[in-house]
Amino acid sequence: MRTPLFKLLIVAPLFAFTLSASAQDKPARLEDVPAPPPIPAGVTEEDFEPQVTIVKRGEDVVEEYRAHGKLYMVKVTPPHGTPYYLVDRRGDGTFEHITGEKPLSVPMWVVKSW
Repeated sequence: MRTPLFKLLIVAPLFAFTLSASAQDKPARLEDVPAPPPIPAGVTEEDFEPQVTIVKRGEDVVEEYRAHGKLYMVKVTPPHGTPYYLVDRRGDGTFEHITGEKPLSVPMWVVKSW
């Protein structure tokens, strides 16, 4: 007699939960996300992509990354060993040496410049 009572104690809350979940309101009719605005005049899609220049210096392969004509990152791949990066995080021409596959990039924005 204990087994049916135990099963009833387990099944009853589960049954009540499924009834309460099915009684919830259904979401209203969802609408499609609007299309993004067009790109402003005078701006092309190429302005958003970095320019990458690949140069071989000695045995090293050097990739220079530029945005709007300004050098912001250099990736140096030696023939033996792992690649390393030189990154200009502040935009002042001072490059930091970073090792590893991808540089850690903390979000930084220019609030005001003179």
